Amino acid sequence: MFVQRLFAVVACCALAGCGLPRGAGFQSEVLAASNANTAAEGEEPIYDFAVYEVTRDTLPVIGAWPVTGARSLPWPAMQEQPASLMLAPGDTVQLTIWDAEENSLLAGAGQRVTALQPAQVSSNGRIFVPYIGELRISGMAPSTARARIEEELVRTIPSAQVQLVVEPGRANTANLSSGVAAPGLYPLPDRNFKILDLFSQAGGPRPDIVSPQVRLVRNGRTFGVPFERLLNQPQLNVAVQGGDRIYVVDDDRKFITLGATGSQSLFDFPETDLSALEAIALIGGVNAGSANPEGLLILREYAPSAVKDGISGPPKERVVFTIDLTSADGLFSAGRFMLEGDDLIYGTESVLGPALTLVGLSNTLTSLATN
Repeated sequence: MFVQRLFAVVACCALAGCGLPRGAGFQSEVLAASNANTAAEGEEPIYDFAVYEVTRDTLPVIGAWPVTGARSLPWPAMQEQPASLMLAPGDTVQLTIWDAEENSLLAGAGQRVTALQPAQVSSNGRIFVPYIGELRISGMAPSTARARIEEELVRTIPSAQVQLVVEPGRANTANLSSGVAAPGLYPLPDRNFKILDLFSQAGGPRPDIVSPQVRLVRNGRTFGVPFERLLNQPQLNVAVQGGDRIYVVDDDRKFITLGATGSQSLFDFPETDLSALEAIALIGGVNAGSANPEGLLILREYAPSAVKDGISGPPKERVVFTIDLTSADGLFSAGRFMLEGDDLIYGTESVLGPALTLVGLSNTLTSLATN
């Protein structure tokens, strides 16, 4: 029995001498130049990436670089509009006319009120009104159109008074197409009807959408803004225009975690703005037994067009950001460093990791040998 235990001890020591398996690379290995082994003697190795430590000093510079991982969409500027509706082709107009004359041209004997048949504003912006004919009302506010019809009608019916009710057509309707509790066509009551009012009518974004992103298609151009910002920044709550198509999608940005982190997986962005510190907490931190807390790396790749002088843009397409989780400045800075789509969070391994593993193995072997 003792011989068998001794053989096990010798075998394990031999394996240890061959090198222990690791779950991640050391920081020096990951940041090594790709041509370090082939560079001629006396030549400096050439790095195809830039390295920036995330600190109080570097954050303002990094924050000015272009955003990666998602197409940044504009958002229309807020412009206050008149509260009234603007009549447009396709709207339906209901006219009711009061006539105090004894022998009314519109009402029957003994009647003073006549409700005309609803009339749709034609493609040339006109409606037909008895005793007036074709009258252009497109582009007018309902109150202006009512006064105009009454002005023309009193030439024939001196006591005529007109009431006008509008049912908005497609040109005064917004299409809330998807991503909300109640999608559909929504008539706009006036020109200053705001997009959040429209979402209130539709029940807001669907609850299964984790990080809702609003998309507005207007005149063939697509605008976009996170719903969270729409709620928190009043200047983004723009007026809806007739013909707008609005829909809500989930944030499709993702980030990857590998190495000595708490979890190695592909993660969705749970909210619009996600700091590195929040992402670290989301993935369960770093591996307590093997990670190097001074060497957490975030690898990011920029578009070639974004490469600049290191001030207005990164100096290289590939950039590695290093975070020191053992210093106060590193932790505070990680809380202000925003993660971007397709970022890779890599936990490097501590140089003490294999040694601690070997100590544990040695203790196990000693226990086997003495029992």
